[in-house]
Order: sequence, then structure tokens, then C-alpha cells
Amino acid sequence: MTSIGNENDQPAARIIDGTAHAATLRQEVADRVEQLKAKGRAVHLTALLVGYTPAGDMYAQRQREACEKVGIHYELRTLPAATDAKGLSAVIASLNRDPSVSGIMLHLPLPSHLDATAMQYQIDPVKDVEGVNPANIGYVVYGHTLIAPCTALAVIDLIKLTGVPLRGAEAVVVGASEIAGKPISLLLTEQMATVTLCHIATRDLPAHTRRADVLVVAVGKPGLIGADHVREGAVVIDVGINRITLPDGTKKTVGDVDLDAVMKKAGWVSPVPGGVGPVTVAMLLKNTIRAAELTHASVG
Repeated sequence: MTSIGNENDQPAARIIDGTAHAATLRQEVADRVEQLKAKGRAVHLTALLVGYTPAGDMYAQRQREACEKVGIHYELRTLPAATDAKGLSAVIASLNRDPSVSGIMLHLPLPSHLDATAMQYQIDPVKDVEGVNPANIGYVVYGHTLIAPCTALAVIDLIKLTGVPLRGAEAVVVGASEIAGKPISLLLTEQMATVTLCHIATRDLPAHTRRADVLVVAVGKPGLIGADHVREGAVVIDVGINRITLPDGTKKTVGDVDLDAVMKKAGWVSPVPGGVGPVTVAMLLKNTIRAAELTHASVG
């Protein structure tokens, strides 16, 4: 985390360095993997890819590389695109029963004839490294988190890096998706923040966001949040990932926050890229070792 100045030498927000924190998390995972291996217990993540696409295969290869760097055995099972719900369910059930498999994930998107939500719900909660099974969300609601969604965990970790206390803080989450906004709201509530969840039907968005000590934005709309949305000194966590085309035709990855404008007003900001993204990937690894520890505990 570093403090930077602007051209007028005015105080500026401090950047929350997700890339550096992700490296710390990966080392933690590697240490825990070694501890399990010393007890004769391997960490084995099986990923399912239904139908081959170059993008899906590339993503899987990056996952394999990330896992291997921390000592996690990564297995990719590629199933035919024509695999039906019964066939995919049978594969998931087999992995659930297999004591050598400590974690399971399902690559999305699935072919259109398969219901992604229904398939994800069949993964054993203890092996659910993405935290998408309703049982895992339920554990969060009741304050007994087992494995939580990776993005939500990443957001909480980045907020904690700032040292700003969440207990009693006004937290506003913009975006109510099932994989980001809602789980983030639940984890913030678990941390005893007072949480407002804004969505497409919210009236007067700036009136809500300007109250926030902690503002989390997860919509997928570049430049949605500007300086007039932000309270002076607030922590701003940008979850959005958007590819835009610049006037010269080049592509650029940006978040939902107008970084240049918000930097002049906020206290802390997570950038895109380099903020939530790398920590989310690291959280998948951390969830995998967590699943392995739970799995080995359950089988003695």
C-alpha cells in the first residue's frame, strides 16, 4: 500500500495493493499445503469444463499454474459439450464421494442446455471452493462461515488492510449480484458493519453512497462512481472489471469507479487492475486449502 500525490500536491487516497497482498496469501497457502503434505495428505482440486473453448482452456491452464506454484494438485476434466444434466450430476456426485478429491469447481459458462446454478448446488459444501452452494451462503448468514465466495472474501481482506474498523461502520454495496454484491453484504454484516445494499431500483444512488465509510462497487459499468458519490476519506473497493476501447482504438481494463476523480476525495481506493482481481484468485487457492483441511478432518 502506498500513498501518492496529485499534480497540485493535494492529499490523495492511498492505493490498496491487491497484487502484493495476493502474493502474501499465496505464500500462506503454500505453507499450509506443506503442513498437510507432511502428514501424508495431498491437496487435490478438480475442475470441470463442459465443452472445449480456447478461452475456457486458457483460463483452466492459468488455474493449473497458480495451483502448482503453491503445491496444489490440479486436475481438469473436460466433458463433451453435449453432456446432459444427468451426466454432469453423476460426475459431481462421484467427485463428492472421492476422498482423494479435496476441492471441486465448475467452470462457467456452461452450455445453454445446462442450468449452472442447479449444477453448482450439487457440489458438496465442504468441497465447494468457490463458495457457491446455498449451504455455504447459509453458514455466512448464521455467522458460522465454512467456505465463502472468493470475491466477497477478497473485498473483506482488502478493507482490513486499511486498518479502518468495520464494526459499526456505514458500509454501502452497489450491485446486488448473487456472486458478488449479496455475499459481500453478508460478510460485511458478519463483521458488524451497518450495510446498505443498492441495486437497479435504488433511488438517488449518491445519497446512499455519500454516507459510506466503506463503499464497495460491483456493477460492471465503467465510471459509474465519481467524486460526487464518495464521502471524504472513505474506503472505496472497486470490484468491477470492464474492457473499454480508448479513442485511439486500444483496449483498457477499468473498474466501476472513476479512479482519477475518486482518488482526490477518498481515503483508500482499490485500483482496477491490481486490486480485487488478484486477491480473488488467491482466495480460490485459500478456499482450496481450507476445503482440503475440512475434507481430511471429516475422514479422520
